[in-house]
Amino acid sequence: MEYNIIKNADKILRDCPYFIDNPYKYKNKWHDLFNNHNKIYLELGTGRGDFIINMAKQYPNINFIAIELNSSQLATASLKLQKEKLSNLKLINDDARNITKIFGKEIDTIYLTFSEPWPKKRDEKNRFTHESYLKLYDQIFKKDKHIILKTDNKGLFAYSLESLSNYWYIFDIVSLDLHNDERNISNIMTDFEKQYYKEKRPIYYLDASFKN
Repeated sequence: MEYNIIKNADKILRDCPYFIDNPYKYKNKWHDLFNNHNKIYLELGTGRGDFIINMAKQYPNINFIAIELNSSQLATASLKLQKEKLSNLKLINDDARNITKIFGKEIDTIYLTFSEPWPKKRDEKNRFTHESYLKLYDQIFKKDKHIILKTDNKGLFAYSLESLSNYWYIFDIVSLDLHNDERNISNIMTDFEKQYYKEKRPIYYLDASFKN
């Protein structure tokens, strides 16, 4: 799915009260920024923000942080927040590779929602479930590890199952067709997912954890 390039994206972000311009200065201080000690859930690659915004609305006692590298997509997310008053949401425009510079051991759950699949073998290290990323996550999880992934890409899903399993994660939930799963798994759709749902594409879902 294509997205529009917003020419004044940087200004839109700077003017957004949810946007954190210099997230590096808050490493080990995110609870202070939120002014509470609620759990912090992090979404990598938030896109247009539908998922994380609606999660913040539905769960006011959880703090949510969204990281998105593409400033146009994050600006689109910020525009959706113009009429909202959410004290439990922050937006970051940065590369996911920098998460250990942004967070200490502060994160309780990581969401990977419709991440770029990077299907070519030479691009494998760019996948958010590659071992190199899993090692980064180890450094920011507060205690127990918890990853929730959704994708329409069967190859990425199969790869993620193997990668997480090799890294000793346990799968609490695995679904090969989330929207038609008889278990009625709780789900808030992303912007892309809404389109995939109309196209009747199967959505692959996993909930994986590692308890220390």
